[in-house]
Amino acid sequence: MTDYRATQERDRGQAPGAVSPAPGTGGTDASAVTPGVTTYPAAIAGGEVGGRPSSLASDAWADLRRKPLFWLSASFILLMAVVAIRPQLFTGQDPYECDLLNSVKRPSSGHWFGYDIQGCDYYTRVIYGARPSISIGILVTIMSVIIALVLGALAGYYGGWVDTLVSRSADIFLGIPFLLGAIVFLNAFERRGVWVVALALTVLGWMTLARLMRSSVIQARDMDYVSAARALGASDTRILVRHILPNAVTPLIVYATVTIGIIISAEATLSFLNVGLQLPSISWGLQIQDAQFRFESDPHLLLFPSLFLSLTVLSFMVLGDVVRDAFDPKLR
Repeated sequence: MTDYRATQERDRGQAPGAVSPAPGTGGTDASAVTPGVTTYPAAIAGGEVGGRPSSLASDAWADLRRKPLFWLSASFILLMAVVAIRPQLFTGQDPYECDLLNSVKRPSSGHWFGYDIQGCDYYTRVIYGARPSISIGILVTIMSVIIALVLGALAGYYGGWVDTLVSRSADIFLGIPFLLGAIVFLNAFERRGVWVVALALTVLGWMTLARLMRSSVIQARDMDYVSAARALGASDTRILVRHILPNAVTPLIVYATVTIGIIISAEATLSFLNVGLQLPSISWGLQIQDAQFRFESDPHLLLFPSLFLSLTVLSFMVLGDVVRDAFDPKLR
């Protein structure tokens, strides 16, 4: 065999052991070929980047980091998260330190947003108003995701009477108008703080996430890798936790991003209607309620909390849409 190969190479005018140049190179660059070493084009590695196989998450991240909308929305959300966690970094004044002599004074160099009706520094009040609004949005979303993971996974995996029970329960709650149900629920409490409002919105807001999780689990439970795990004797719990949920949870996470914006808007609406957070709590919704009849004379009282609320909700909505598009291969 060795003699035959050497004879063939000698007939082609090559030295024994040399490697033929890659097609399309013309064989003109001698430095491109190292005797005794075979080089493979990068295209042969199809599906790998840097020696590592690509995944949906890596492809989505590569798509996201090229989109300005992702960076704009994510940066503003990060900023508002820092404002909610550490408002002292942005203002050194006490939001409850008020002087009626300063009532509804216009914005100035020392007080960027002016003063409210009670003579409180309005910039400080708007900064501190971010905490309850964002806290309620995150709390409701986390609790709704947990409920959706449990009920949606059980309904989608087992089907039968479990699916019927979960689906009909979701239908009952979906039949209750969201704002009307929240108003009735919250009016049953004499004192309404962050946790009470979050509980009311969770009770009325978990259904869509649960149905989305159920649909994802139904699609994943009949896949070949699930059948293989079941054939190898894996328990239902292991199949759900190790195989189905990691592959079915992406749509839930994407929609949860949008849900935070929806809940922040709902909390502001309920506080505006005087059935959400109560004084002395500080909330964008409460500030908008106080300013609703003074827009013509003191427009700054309505402008600043409305601007912060709108930009925060819009950022979560845009981030959710961008992340959804990145994780959907059909849209890329």
